[in-house]
Amino acid sequence: MPLRFFIKQWLLPPGVLILLLLLGWCLRGRFPRLSTLCFGMGLAGLWLMSLPLVVQQSARLLEREAPLAVQAWPQLAQQADAIVVLGAGRERGDLAWGASDQPSLLALERMRFAANLAKACGLPLLTSGGLHFGEPPSEAQLMAERLQADFGIAVTWQEGRSRTTWENAVYSAEVLQPLGKRRIVLVTQAWHMPRARWSFERAGFTVIPAPMGALGSAEGRPFFGLLPESRAIGQNAQLLNEALGLLAYRLLY
Repeated sequence: MPLRFFIKQWLLPPGVLILLLLLGWCLRGRFPRLSTLCFGMGLAGLWLMSLPLVVQQSARLLEREAPLAVQAWPQLAQQADAIVVLGAGRERGDLAWGASDQPSLLALERMRFAANLAKACGLPLLTSGGLHFGEPPSEAQLMAERLQADFGIAVTWQEGRSRTTWENAVYSAEVLQPLGKRRIVLVTQAWHMPRARWSFERAGFTVIPAPMGALGSAEGRPFFGLLPESRAIGQNAQLLNEALGLLAYRLLY
C-alpha cells in the first residue's frame, strides 16, 4: 500500500474522526475539557458524515455539469474524436471470477454509460487507468476486457500507466493527440467531473463532459435525509476527497 494512501486515510474522515475519539479517550484524565472537545468533534463529525442529506447538498456543490441529453448522443460523432472513460479502482481477487481482479462498481457504472454512448454515436473508445498495486493487468485492460465481454464494445486504445486523474489526462494526451484526436467525450461520475475536465483541458483537450451517477439529484423526504446511513459515510468521504483534490490540483498544476 502506498504511504501517501495510508496517510490520506487518516487525515480525511472518517479516519481523522476516529483519531479524535481516541485522543479524547486518552486525554480524559489529565485534560477533561480538551477530551470533551475531541469527543464532541469526533461524534458530531461522524453523525454529519452519516447523513444522506449532507451527501445530497455537498454533491450539488461539485456536480455543476448538466448531463448529456439522450437525444444528443448520436450527434457526438460530429463533435468529438473519441470517448475517454476513466478507471475507478478494482475489486481484488474476486472468487466468483476465478480469483481475478474486476473493475469496481464505480468503474462499471462508467463503463456501462460509455458503452451506450459508443453504440449511439460510433466513436472509438479509450480506457484510462494504471496498475495502482504494481501488478498487471492495468485498470485500462480490465475495463477493455469487460467492455468487450459484457457490452460488446471493442476498445481502440488503452492508457495503462496513470495513477491519478491528472495522469489520466497527461497519458491519454500522449496516446490520442499524436493521432490528431483532441476533442473528447469524457465519461466519469458527476462529482468527479470538475477535476477530470480541468485536468484534460489543461492537457490540451477540448472536452465534452458526459457526467453520470450524480449524488445530488436524488429527491427524497427531508426527514429521512437526517437519518444515519452507513452508505452515506463513504459517499461523504468521497465528496470531501474530491473537493480537496480539486483545490490541490489548481494549486499544484
